Amino acid sequence: MSEAPYHLHASLGYSLSIASRQQERRLDEQLKALGLTRITWCIILAVGNEGLTQPSDIATFVGIDRTATSRALRQMEAAKLLDRQSGTEDRRTRQVTLTRKGRKALETGTPIARGNNAKLAETLTAEEAALLKDLLDRMIASDDKDLTYI
Repeated sequence: MSEAPYHLHASLGYSLSIASRQQERRLDEQLKALGLTRITWCIILAVGNEGLTQPSDIATFVGIDRTATSRALRQMEAAKLLDRQSGTEDRRTRQVTLTRKGRKALETGTPIARGNNAKLAETLTAEEAALLKDLLDRMIASDDKDLTYI
């Protein structure tokens, strides 16, 4: 007896991927007006909202590797969104802080991100959105691989 064919559009992974791409594309388009990308936005959130100052902590929070983080931090420093300074005890460590321009980007981008999140959830009830978030969190937590996501 042969197995039934695999149907792409019936797959949970495919649906998750399409929903994610729709959300990402919408956010990317809106952030572009601020001169930001999703990665730079996530880094601004890591530094500005979460108080993360070490590149390794920022990389883990955002879900990108150290090389991508370093590249993004250099670009953001050149764009005057953040400052990077050597640590006091170990000159190899870097302390990342937002500049005035970076804090303004956080302030301006927050309503955009909230609106994008609301657009994503508008077809769901509050209970469905909470359930979906819980289910996605459980799926993410069950993955025992140390992967980058962006």
